[in-house]
Amino acid sequence: MSSATRPRTSCVPRLPLAGVLRIGRPSDIWFKPALSAVCAVAPPNLTLLALGRLDLAMYTMAGSLCALYAHNRPYAARARALAWVVLGMLGGLAVALVTASLTTDAVVLVTVGALLAAVQKTLCDATRVGPPGHVVLAFISSAFLFAPQTLGQVPGHLALGGAAAVWAWIVGMAPGLVRPHGPERRATAHALNATAAYVASRGEGDGAARARARAAAAAAVHGAWQSLLSTGARSAPRRALERLVVRAEVALAVPADTEPERLRAWARELRGTGPVPRPDDLADAADELLGVEAALAFGEPPLLRRLGPLAPIALRTALGCALAGYVSLALGVGRPYWALVTAASLYQANVTLTWSRGVQRVVGNLVGVLVFAAVAPLAHLGQAALVLCCLAFNFGAEALMSRNYWLGSICVTPMALLITEFARTQQSGALITDRVVDTLVGALVGFVAAIAVTNRRAGDRIEHALSAAERARDHALTVVAQERPAPGALESARRALAAAVVDLRATADAAAGEWWQRALPEERVMHAEQAGHRTLAATVRRQGLHCLEGARA
Repeated sequence: MSSATRPRTSCVPRLPLAGVLRIGRPSDIWFKPALSAVCAVAPPNLTLLALGRLDLAMYTMAGSLCALYAHNRPYAARARALAWVVLGMLGGLAVALVTASLTTDAVVLVTVGALLAAVQKTLCDATRVGPPGHVVLAFISSAFLFAPQTLGQVPGHLALGGAAAVWAWIVGMAPGLVRPHGPERRATAHALNATAAYVASRGEGDGAARARARAAAAAAVHGAWQSLLSTGARSAPRRALERLVVRAEVALAVPADTEPERLRAWARELRGTGPVPRPDDLADAADELLGVEAALAFGEPPLLRRLGPLAPIALRTALGCALAGYVSLALGVGRPYWALVTAASLYQANVTLTWSRGVQRVVGNLVGVLVFAAVAPLAHLGQAALVLCCLAFNFGAEALMSRNYWLGSICVTPMALLITEFARTQQSGALITDRVVDTLVGALVGFVAAIAVTNRRAGDRIEHALSAAERARDHALTVVAQERPAPGALESARRALAAAVVDLRATADAAAGEWWQRALPEERVMHAEQAGHRTLAATVRRQGLHCLEGARA
């Protein structure tokens, strides 16, 4: 057996350092969350500045930060997602404010903050809300646990957060007036470009590189379908985009019959607000070829079923956040919620990714406190300067985050430190010391908790994913063998198999980064993926789509 296919026998994967801090390319829409953050934060803060009540800006900031979410979702789905984010933020804020008004016991406050962080992490992962995930919600609830309150002040402070959140919802939805299908167009263009990169790699590089390119293209195509199927309405532009994703699927299954430059040309045409390109050979048959109705009817598994596999991650988050806060208290640090939030920010799909995020968090925060030390004299010139500095860091954080988490953290850290000065100016040296200590404590204790809480269910999920892929492949083969498949049956079977193969690869990657695992069935996973790819190609040939593409080539 070759080294490429030998099952993994090590229970402790190597923790990487190379590449963890590598700066990547910015996302296609890096400026959208950055501008949204500024547009959501500026009006409330400037209004409070004009009224001389900047001490209340921390409450409006909680609502304004909701504008960071759901930028990759179609606008109908974004409206729902942002509404749930607002409700989740207000729920966490309410618990934090009421708790802060009822007790000043720091141990109780840290415990409540850790439990809230675990709930937020679990729900954000289960609902796939996307970046920034639970981190912002955990920051909001943890910070307000240590904000002195009286019970009578809670309704007013909640109202401030709610009003700013409504404005953030409006900011998040506003681009839809200009480019109503922008997110779907971007997702489709990404699928076309990723598939073109895979097709162009034929005969180049090694097998592992081609496998990675194919997995990336399959994931992009799957993401495009998720974007297109996230809302029920199927307008003419949406149907045209569906045809282009079908083209990407065909190229993925039968790359030899595809010209990558045609895929890239279609992707370029999707920029801006021009008409969606329409592949002529699919114009009449699209409704029959697409199993969209079947996919819409199938939907996602119930929320409770999605919560079950996340139990180890929830336990890691609760334990790590609580211990980080307790250690911070024992060291006499004045803001233990910073250690709690640092621990909460670490937890990813597995221990290896958690380690990488920990390195990025520590480096970004340490550089960030140096940036704060440099700008603090400017920010202390007046409240207007303080607000403008916060806005600048808000923009910078979102503009840089997609390149690498540590780059974004360089701006997040001084912004968080400046927010504490909305109520009153504080000693910069003390703030810097507390932040450095809490960062190191949160990262160290949080990672130890990730190691201590094993996720042995990861191996079980691989077995479930393998079974799902095999069932989807068997069903697709059955449909292919039928003399006259029902309308849309081939497309639905192909879509289900493609989703199962993508899920299998994601599940295997997540399990590969866990510690204390039994040997992973890497050879079975590889064979299941290869068999799935061959069956996908068979469905395309059965539909005759490759002939259409070849005729155009």
